[in-house]
Amino acid sequence: MITSDSTSELPPRLGSLTFHGPLSEARATRLIERLAATAPADVLDIGCGWGELLLRVLESAPAAKGTGIDINAEDLARGRDLAEVRGLADRVTFVEESALGTDRGPVDAVLCLGSSQALCDPELPYDPAAVLRELRRLVRPGGRVVLGEGFWERTPTEAELAGMWPGASTGDHFSLGALVDLAIEAGFRPAWIETASAEEWEEFESGYRYDTEVWLAANPAHPLAEETRERVDRQRSTWLNGYRRVLGIAYLTLVAVA
Repeated sequence: MITSDSTSELPPRLGSLTFHGPLSEARATRLIERLAATAPADVLDIGCGWGELLLRVLESAPAAKGTGIDINAEDLARGRDLAEVRGLADRVTFVEESALGTDRGPVDAVLCLGSSQALCDPELPYDPAAVLRELRRLVRPGGRVVLGEGFWERTPTEAELAGMWPGASTGDHFSLGALVDLAIEAGFRPAWIETASAEEWEEFESGYRYDTEVWLAANPAHPLAEETRERVDRQRSTWLNGYRRVLGIAYLTLVAVA
């Protein structure tokens, strides 16, 4: 049992999340079914985290092999453990490396959900058009990209922008229509367009902090409690006072033009 004077236990990280994003089981199942129906031989997951979606694709496409790349060693280790438990360790590789300029394509299918920034030069402003061009480079003609990308559901107010991440501006994202147009310009056809629901967002945002909030309640005097409290309170505020019902997530299933 964790007590308030415990110094051995650290705040847990994302243990209550299945996917690292506002993605329901039902939507994930549909995404996977559409992708597996194309019988991909190889699947690349950009910013894979612990690779839950990648592993489910491999389970549904038994001839496929997968590679997940990320820079978070803890998440990758979790992915390897999951692959071992599910009997997929011989069909998937989790690699700790940057995705910027990766030479791991072209492949039949690319997953990139909530991690497009991994394909952009961090020294330059974020550019979704550049992301889409890079994704087109990584997939074979006729192949699929499943992209989870932010868009403005409506133009945020100045007060909402002030409540978001530091330096937030209306130029940080496009509208859904403009985002889809960029995908077409990059060499894709948008086979399926869908967006995360309010319920998916709330499940994700609450699940993102759930374990840490419970830990903070049980360990108020822990040496790490103050900084953890500040971080979690700041994260929650950016959602509730900033991007809630303003920032959307589009899930685009894109087909690479031959």
